[in-house]
Amino acid sequence: MTLSKIALAMCCVGLMAGAAQAQEAGTLKKIKDTGVISLGNRESSIPFSFYDNQHNVVGYANDVAQAIVAEVKKELNLPNLKVTQTPITSQNRIPLVQNGTIDIECGSTTNNADRQKQAAFSNTFFIIGTRLLTKEGSGVKDFADLKGKNVVTTAGTTSERLLREMNQKENLGMNIVSAKDHGEAAITLHQGRAVAFMMDDALLAGERAKFGDAKKYNIVGKAASYEAYGCMMRKDDPAFKKVVDKAIADYQKSGQAQKDYAKWFQQPIKVLPGNPNMDFPPSAEMAALWKAPNDNADVQGTK
Repeated sequence: MTLSKIALAMCCVGLMAGAAQAQEAGTLKKIKDTGVISLGNRESSIPFSFYDNQHNVVGYANDVAQAIVAEVKKELNLPNLKVTQTPITSQNRIPLVQNGTIDIECGSTTNNADRQKQAAFSNTFFIIGTRLLTKEGSGVKDFADLKGKNVVTTAGTTSERLLREMNQKENLGMNIVSAKDHGEAAITLHQGRAVAFMMDDALLAGERAKFGDAKKYNIVGKAASYEAYGCMMRKDDPAFKKVVDKAIADYQKSGQAQKDYAKWFQQPIKVLPGNPNMDFPPSAEMAALWKAPNDNADVQGTK
């Protein structure tokens, strides 16, 4: 064998070894070695990820997460894979993914360019518009009506950033209240300490459904943005992302996503007091997503 061929062979061996080492450092290897997959869950993002009366994690995003778990079990041949759930917040979800506390987070996290610098995102499982929840008679029909008023949103969210940018750019003079989670923000609105709650429309519908006087509250305004929810993972782990994306695509194309959507968004939610019905039909964007799964952060036709 010539020196050039030997060098080429050694180079190939080195590349293969490097690829193998990278694979061994990945999430799938971690899960296989420990026999555990760690999921991050939201505690009050109704109906995506929240606790039922027995303190079990339930919701549409949790259904997506369970589809991913099933695919990981299949990929690794681990039928007895243990699943752990770790509660997270808007503020700590990215650090907990990065430091390995959780392997994947499926809740109500928007996939955007800034977050892609810190984490990887799966195929989109939901598309929302950021709007306002307000009580009848408040006089609030759109964002321009918030001038000089108290407005609540959830800390660490894209809605908080958008609201602050809007406040400064349009000189609205709003007093922005940043709540620790969606539940606290909804309580702030319901107690009259804010005239509106800005958040993703699906989450607003979920919080409204918890009110005893839900019919007195409306979701209003032209969407300030349209956003794509994805499950969040560590960066630079294409093998794990491939498994996750396949799970979500199969979940959507099989029709199970539509069934679970109806369960959480169009039927009485039996695990909540009063069995509220969100009455939130799927949008045209959701229908298109189910037909053509993708991980695009920018929702076509929106800003």
